[in-house]
Amino acid sequence: MAYAATAGTSHPSIPAAPGVLALQRALVWLAGASGAIVFIEPSPYEIVTLIASVVFFATGLRMRLVFVPLLFALIVLNVGYSIGAIPFIDKPEVMNWIFTSWYMAVTVIFFAMVISEDTEARLDMLRRGLVVGGMIASIAGVAGYFHLVPGGYDLLTLYDRARGTFKDPNVLGAFLILPALFALQSVVSDPLGKAFRNAIAFGIMALAILLAFSRAAWGALIITSAVTLLLMVLTSRSQTQRTRIIVMALIAVVIAVALVAVLLSLDSVAQMFKQRASFDQSYDEGRFGRFGRHILGAQMALDVPFGIGPLQFRSYFPEDTHNSYLNAFMSGGWISGICYPALVFTSAITGFRYMFTRVPWQRTYLAVFTAFLGTVGESFIIDTDHWRHFWMMLGTMWGMYAAAERYRRTASISDGAAAS
Repeated sequence: MAYAATAGTSHPSIPAAPGVLALQRALVWLAGASGAIVFIEPSPYEIVTLIASVVFFATGLRMRLVFVPLLFALIVLNVGYSIGAIPFIDKPEVMNWIFTSWYMAVTVIFFAMVISEDTEARLDMLRRGLVVGGMIASIAGVAGYFHLVPGGYDLLTLYDRARGTFKDPNVLGAFLILPALFALQSVVSDPLGKAFRNAIAFGIMALAILLAFSRAAWGALIITSAVTLLLMVLTSRSQTQRTRIIVMALIAVVIAVALVAVLLSLDSVAQMFKQRASFDQSYDEGRFGRFGRHILGAQMALDVPFGIGPLQFRSYFPEDTHNSYLNAFMSGGWISGICYPALVFTSAITGFRYMFTRVPWQRTYLAVFTAFLGTVGESFIIDTDHWRHFWMMLGTMWGMYAAAERYRRTASISDGAAAS
């Protein structure tokens, strides 16, 4: 396959055939959109990413040296999980968990390599796909909650909470954070027509997050929205743009508060909101509550170098870990327990280096990075180990790191040539 070098762009290596390039971008869009439908296994996301991997590798996807540490960490992480699973090799659910973990690792490397080339265009397609997927999941959740679909309440809700096209309301809420941020960015910075369409999209996704009644998702939406807008103000290139972001953000807050007030006037919503907003949930308190289990599990982890095996925590305690970092120790012993937080926090810390890097995809970068940080924080109180969108964001972050470095080098060379 011939490659065309394009000096001064974010993608010095792009497949020369326009049809191949269009197919690749379409598959990136489809991967983003399909991530919203995961209530069946294998999910459409697994199928799409598998097909996309085959197509991309067949058309010239390259492994870069910068991704070797990432690849090594993912392999070590899953080796630890696999060792921990050996005593339970006869249990299908454990083997399925291990296979899923290895596959999630493959998707990380895949997205890193994909986003590292043709970066701006592929990120735009991924963004568009995620927004479409977010709308599908949100509409399904809202329609199910308000009985707008015959028989949809039982299918699209769980424990009187919207779950849409996900198995768990908590995962629905978490998935919607990134597409909601994309829509919010458009509201405060794009032309009026596009901003209005995205305002509607943001409202629908925010409504779905509210009806999922996930406290973590509520907090994540508020915090990541505020951080994203702040970073947009700090990285804005003009005072006019900064002023618009601030004004539109204030308007959005006023409208959001008004809509929440209207929703809370509905008895069913108000009762569930009051129940979920409480900080004295029975499953959070006591010796074997969520946080008590964290302490007991951490003590237990010191005595089991190879872990107790995937999905075995519930055999010792009333519920799962609800802490991804603890779960890494429990499932894969000290190997995975050390490797998982090292991988996650190294990736997050690295992300701070590129927040103010002037690249064509900076706006998208800020949303992905903020949503990724939100999930890193959420992982302390919930199991995010197999959230497809989390591993997608991790791979995307690494792809953007590599692309940003190459973009800066290319820009420096171009500036040097112009000066001479």
